Amino acid sequence: MKLNNITPDPISSEKKKSNSFEESKRESKLVVLQSIGYPFLCNLMENPKIDIFDKELFELYAREQWEGYTVNEGLFLFDQKLLPDFAFKIVKAHPDNSRITKNTSILLMEVQESREIKRIESKIMMEDVIGQERAKTKCKIIMKYLQEPEIFGDWAPRNVLFHGAPGTGKTMLAKSLSNELKIPLFLVKATSLIGEHVGDGARQIHDLFEMASGSSPSVIFIDEIDAIGLDRRYQSLRGDVSEVVNALLTELDGINPNQGVVTIGATNNPPLLDQALRSRFEEEIEFLLPEEGERLAILELYSASIPIEVDVDLKKLASVTSGFSGRDIKERVLKVALHKALSDDEDVLVWKHIEYALKHHKKDKKDPKGMYA
Repeated sequence: MKLNNITPDPISSEKKKSNSFEESKRESKLVVLQSIGYPFLCNLMENPKIDIFDKELFELYAREQWEGYTVNEGLFLFDQKLLPDFAFKIVKAHPDNSRITKNTSILLMEVQESREIKRIESKIMMEDVIGQERAKTKCKIIMKYLQEPEIFGDWAPRNVLFHGAPGTGKTMLAKSLSNELKIPLFLVKATSLIGEHVGDGARQIHDLFEMASGSSPSVIFIDEIDAIGLDRRYQSLRGDVSEVVNALLTELDGINPNQGVVTIGATNNPPLLDQALRSRFEEEIEFLLPEEGERLAILELYSASIPIEVDVDLKKLASVTSGFSGRDIKERVLKVALHKALSDDEDVLVWKHIEYALKHHKKDKKDPKGMYA
């Protein structure tokens, strides 16, 4: 096919430069992706399922290759590293037509098959959550309310916001609250409440609260709530965004009867929340990274269940893990060290295995591709 040569319009070129300059100032606050797959398949290829086990590392991986990219809702990003040409659909971009920067929060949407709202059962006890005493105190008040709602009247604890670094115990504490009282816990990621069409998200929020009310007393835990409750300054002009926020506001206000239901929202970045939504939470509780004494308690708790002998100075390990979350200590230090010991056919976990885990933890933080090594 022969293409005609077209002389560029100098005025249009100036407009494009101006528009490009304006777009460069628009920073993406939040991008929600849905894994789509390869654009074509042959009998030598399979369409892999993407399962993210560490949200923080996925964000590092995604930002590394897509920083500077302009994102528009409904378009696609293609992986050029681990799975070349694997497509991710841009489901949400706040604001739309903006650029990914090192500050952009990037979330992967739940796959369709796992978006069903389910009750969660857990064996976690409140004592398993080390530290976070203010949050535990609040949970005790919530427990009293769910046991005797009639004595609280209009002073019932309804909506609480947990915020803090990943892996500090937000989800664990919600699970322990449900287990201690033997009541239903409806635990959902906010990304699973995002619908493909206008009205889908609002309907799913209504269904979630309806199920919780029908099973009261119960607890709703919405993780990554900023994905559906982003500040309106960052929202695109699509109508479903406002619908979702308004539906959530309606439920949190108690306009629909939700007697015996407590809602806990969780986010790593509360300033991103819509102010109207944020004001519905009676209390914001920050989950802090554990101090040295708390890290020692976490190490003692988890090392007791390791299936081989542990010959490690836990006080020393608590000292060198400053800045680690409880999940980091369990999953990225003790578990990696255990697997290293087992792979070496050793029946005692010693300091050299810990050093191996710490070395790889630092590598993964600097190089997100290390998560796939």
